[in-house]
Amino acid sequence: MDQLVPIEGIEAKILLIRGQKVMLDRDLAELYEVPTKRLNEQVKRNVKRFPEDFMFQLTKEERLEVVAICDHLKPLKHSSQLPYAFTEQGVLMLSSVLNSERAILVNIQIMRTFTKLRRILASHEDLRKKIEAMENKYDIQFKAVFDAIKSLMSPPTKE
Repeated sequence: MDQLVPIEGIEAKILLIRGQKVMLDRDLAELYEVPTKRLNEQVKRNVKRFPEDFMFQLTKEERLEVVAICDHLKPLKHSSQLPYAFTEQGVLMLSSVLNSERAILVNIQIMRTFTKLRRILASHEDLRKKIEAMENKYDIQFKAVFDAIKSLMSPPTKE
């Protein structure tokens, strides 16, 4: 079966905000081929389905930060509206309020993408544990090598 939306296209739209992997309303609307305004209207009509751990609104500072790191979000820079961010559970809940055939198929692909990312992160953690075990076995000569490997594996820090 051909993919409606390639996983790579979805992965590029998953952001880390407030320590959570999320997708913005604008990107979801684009994937579902509906205006962002319509997507948000459906969410507001069903607001009880979207608690804070499913969806939250970005602050002005967060909006500027995502605009700075994501070229495709540049139009948000001067928008009067602050975008909404949907966690994996929020994206899943969208499937219950957006009933088009495309929305259903896109949601399936998004869920597969989140699952793939979780598997990658789990294998990353396994690799980190193996490196630490090896580090404990070898002497101080290899400390610099292990430190370099760990620094490459750790996520970038905010400065």
